[in-house]
Amino acid sequence: MRVLVLGGDGYLGWPTALHLSDKGHEVAVLDNYARRKYDVELEAESLVPIEDLPTRIAAWEEVSGKKIALFEGDLCDAEFTYSAVRDFAPDSIVHFAEQRSAPYSMIDREHAVYTQQNNVVGNLNLLYAIAEINPDIHLVKLGTMGEYGTPNIDIEEGWLEVEHNGRKDRMLYPKKPGSFYHLSKVHDSHNIEFACRIWDLRATDLNQGVVYGQQTPQTALDPRLATRFDYDAVFGTVLNRFVIQAVLGQPLTVYGKGGQTRGLLDIRDTVECIRLAVENPADRGEFRVFNQMTESYSVAQIAEIVATTFPGPVQIENLDNPRVEQAEHYYNVKHTGLVELGLQPHLLSDTLIESLFDIVGSNKHRVNDERMRPTVRWRGAVKS
Repeated sequence: MRVLVLGGDGYLGWPTALHLSDKGHEVAVLDNYARRKYDVELEAESLVPIEDLPTRIAAWEEVSGKKIALFEGDLCDAEFTYSAVRDFAPDSIVHFAEQRSAPYSMIDREHAVYTQQNNVVGNLNLLYAIAEINPDIHLVKLGTMGEYGTPNIDIEEGWLEVEHNGRKDRMLYPKKPGSFYHLSKVHDSHNIEFACRIWDLRATDLNQGVVYGQQTPQTALDPRLATRFDYDAVFGTVLNRFVIQAVLGQPLTVYGKGGQTRGLLDIRDTVECIRLAVENPADRGEFRVFNQMTESYSVAQIAEIVATTFPGPVQIENLDNPRVEQAEHYYNVKHTGLVELGLQPHLLSDTLIESLFDIVGSNKHRVNDERMRPTVRWRGAVKS
């Protein structure tokens, strides 16, 4: 199968491209390198050094004997998007190519507008390209569990059966996103569902939880194949931050009381979920939704897991929460679709955290302490 991976230079896009290539698919990657530009803007970089994309691609061919094609450009450029889809002629398109940070989208008006324009317009250009060039292409779109927010009812997989005033209907699950980034993902989902309904497209929306881990079997084959390890307060994940703080002997910084609960999954499960979605496409006209997570923990529980796992003393420090979110809430997510397709999850209780301690230990000289403290405040983006 021919698969075009958009955002193929990113944290998840790159290992996904390698995983699909390793499993026998003909792969191309597309990227505009915006993620690397955010590093320059924020004066933060991956803890683990990463090579440029052409070097990565050449290293993969050297290690595996398999080629990955490269398209350099921006999805917001409709002409480029059409050209890439036409030239590679994919069977499936995996779409990671969006600004993915909630804090980044909440810095100020400029960053909020950029996030919405970049994500929504790029996705719309892609939908039109698919519809006009080959409507049979299967779009696998990375969404986020953050689209749902934290409702006081069970979170279904994308759709909800509703009864109101004696009548029943099936509708998209109500969304209550927590940032302008998450709002952009909601707009994407609605636009994709609309395109499936009126143009008879096929799409799988993967509402993904927080991903942890830095290595897959493919990226571990050569240091030049490494993917990112983000730890700063804008793009880093809470688990990465806690692991670094434990290694450096610093307190684990929990926002608020730590009752915020989120879905999580291992990076090895992320790339496998993509493969399963690609190899088992949605039907024409179907907008299929999978909740892509394997387990859920509160921030306080994650801190306790890191503290318990680390072979040394660890303190936990509670900070004022810079975000506007519920301190404690109900959180029960249905996530059976990918398991039914064959996903065999890795769990946080496995040995991955111990491997993360080793990765951080080898690169701790690259840590910038100042970048781990929160600087973006949700209400601070609006001048009073």
